[in-house]
Amino acid sequence: MKRLKDILKIVIFASILLCSNKIEASELDSVEISLLTCAPGQEVYTAFGHTAIRVNDMREGGRDLAFNYGMFSFKKKFFVLRFIFGLTDYELGCYPTGLFFEDYAKHGRQVIEQVLNLTDEEKTALVNALWDNYKEENRTYRYNYFYDNCTSRARDIIEKNVQGRIDYHFDEERKTSYREMVHQYNVKSEWERFGEDLLLGVKADFKTDNRQQQFLPINLENDFSRATITGNDGTIRPLVAKANQVVPSGVSVLSKGFVFSPMECAIILLLCTLIITFADWKKKKASYWYDALLMLATGIAGIIITAMIFSQHPTVSFNLLIVILNPLPLFFIPMTIIRGRRKQYNPFFKWAFWGVLVFTAILTFIQKIPPAMIIVALCLLIRCMTEMLIVKKAQREK
Repeated sequence: MKRLKDILKIVIFASILLCSNKIEASELDSVEISLLTCAPGQEVYTAFGHTAIRVNDMREGGRDLAFNYGMFSFKKKFFVLRFIFGLTDYELGCYPTGLFFEDYAKHGRQVIEQVLNLTDEEKTALVNALWDNYKEENRTYRYNYFYDNCTSRARDIIEKNVQGRIDYHFDEERKTSYREMVHQYNVKSEWERFGEDLLLGVKADFKTDNRQQQFLPINLENDFSRATITGNDGTIRPLVAKANQVVPSGVSVLSKGFVFSPMECAIILLLCTLIITFADWKKKKASYWYDALLMLATGIAGIIITAMIFSQHPTVSFNLLIVILNPLPLFFIPMTIIRGRRKQYNPFFKWAFWGVLVFTAILTFIQKIPPAMIIVALCLLIRCMTEMLIVKKAQREK
């Protein structure tokens, strides 16, 4: 998020820029166009880095501008909810590069510049295309993190305005999935990783090709460094003329997260479950209140997983964790409490036992499950067995 004074500067500057935005090839002798790759930040929406395009007119009095496809649309309410359901609108922003660098330097985030090796005609086409994108009727787009984000937008507009084609010369096919790529960036943010693993479905585990992996800024930067342009006349030249660090890495103070990790919380839950279950075996009756609490927790989590079915993000809309985390237990809580007080067997736990057991076994081969969720599933199985064996047996003995 930009500071208020920076936003005011951008608004004032943008109004001036809109007065004159088309250029001719003769004006571009002293203009450099660059790809800016920014290091990851601490916020969730900055955790994987960022990409922008710099248009730097080095003549005296020339403008040095950053075209940023990562501006949030502040006109829309319920941003987080819209983001989850794939209904987020982002905008192309344009403002002085100095403000762009200042913001990243303030947060200790490195910025690498790759000056593109473009002809004057290509520079003309690219700059005019950027200005056309910046028109009010064109600047907003429907954001999709994996398929249409600030990095892929920058890549696409550069590719479209090269006279010829860009060859990336991939060393080899990088065999990885969206989930695995996301994991590389949240090793130290265990709760973020756990949350992402819960939301990401089957399609996040499909292997991606090298081009699909360019949604990550660092991947696009690396691919640009090896790429060449094959012109319409058959000539070949490097895509990047030179690269340099324009904002150095700084000291970034990591915010302290929750005291326990997801795995530690899952182990605590397992210990509580084992202790309560052992006590139940001794007393020969099930602690229905504990089962109701587990059903409430999994049911609430299930509402979120179920809602993802309606998301426009392809990688979250088909999530097999819905078999374990779904709203159905919420409807059986009253029955569990009533039958628990009467010490009567509840058939729900038999259905739940086989559902969790069978589908957890299947899930491990189809979709990657967070290790903490395996422990949670084990807790559910233990409690289902407790109800099936203790309560049913006690009821028979009456």
